[in-house]
This record gives sequence, structure tokens and C-alpha cells, in this order.
Amino acid sequence: MDGSCIRCYDSPLGRLIITADDIGITEVCFGDGDDVPETDSNPHIDDAIGWLDTYFDGSEPENTVSLHMIGTDFQMSVWDELLKIPYGHTMTYGEIAERIAKMRGIEHMSAQAVGNAIGRNPVAVIVPCHRVIGKDGSMTGYAGGIDRKVGLLRIEGILSE
Repeated sequence: MDGSCIRCYDSPLGRLIITADDIGITEVCFGDGDDVPETDSNPHIDDAIGWLDTYFDGSEPENTVSLHMIGTDFQMSVWDELLKIPYGHTMTYGEIAERIAKMRGIEHMSAQAVGNAIGRNPVAVIVPCHRVIGKDGSMTGYAGGIDRKVGLLRIEGILSE
């Protein structure tokens, strides 16, 4: 992608690879061991690094980060719902499905479809897919691994050591 910038960020849970373009952050993913050619930074990456510094210090970031996420209308609606989950709280896949069904004026939405869209979230940590849990409270699916999901929930005080 033209104009994209890539930087690595060493978090307590492993290396994050941050990609941005002129519009905003396009991807944040865990990439331990990946050989990533870093490029010059841009203001969006600088903002994301500040956000991550605050987050990994155990505080709720007050600043916002410009995002440039590309997905289907359904994926975008799921990712928008993720951004509404407050720091230090969780939701279930079913609760998100209910919200989207209500928003779309339909009776039912598949929690599995929501899970599939969450699994395609390109901006880990900042778009908090780690805050979504199974209806029985189980730690289900996380692209960065369940250990990292648990680590992120501990940082937010949702889970204790």
C-alpha cells in the first residue's frame, strides 16, 4: 500500500507490529520473531504508540487513535461494537450479536458470525476484541493466543493474577 508506515512496539506480551497509512492505523498484530523492515513513522503510528504506552502501564488511554480499517459492512459494524466495550469490561459474542440484530432491525443475529468478524479484526488491542468472551465466561479465540488475551484482561483488571 502506498504511503504505509510500519513500526514495531515491544509490549509486555510480545512484539506488536503497527501499520498505518495517511488516514490512520490499518493494522496492529502480534509478530514475535517476524523480521519486519520498519519505515519512517507517521503521526498515526506516534499516536498509537502513545496509546499503547498508556494502556500497557495499566491505565485507560484517554487519547483516541485514527483508524483506517477496511472490511465488509458487517465486519465494520462488529468492529464498531468492539470499540464501545468500555475499558475493564467484557461482553459476550451473543450480546454483540443482539446489539447488531437490534441495530439492523432483525430478530436474530448469529453469535458465530460475530465471532468470525471479530477474528478478522486487523487492529489488535486498540480495537478490543480481547474483551469478548464466551457466554459461560470462557476465554475463547484470540488471534494473538489465549495467553495474551488473558494478559490483556489482567492489565485491565478484569482478571486477577
